[in-house]
Amino acid sequence: MSIPLAEHLTYLAYDPGITPAGGGLPGLGVLKTVVNSINLFGIVAVVGALAVSFGVWAWGHHTGGHQAEANGKKGAQVAAFAALGLGAANGIVAFFSGLGGKVQ
Repeated sequence: MSIPLAEHLTYLAYDPGITPAGGGLPGLGVLKTVVNSINLFGIVAVVGALAVSFGVWAWGHHTGGHQAEANGKKGAQVAAFAALGLGAANGIVAFFSGLGGKVQ
């Protein structure tokens, strides 16, 4: 016995009604605190990496070490983009989560 096409499409478009709910699991507050702490640690590490990269860049420039100067520039760029990613992580996830919630 075959299923008519209309019933098959209705079955495929069925909404299971699952949405993210805050407070559904025990320990959610602790998990948020841990993730916030990891993000803070990452930002502090990026500040240190940026300071070291600027130091290497300046040292390479003043001593004529072109390789050190290039590595300092690359390090500064990587640290800047890492800071951008860490700062924007929550917004990026919220954006795509909202976008995914609109898919029907």
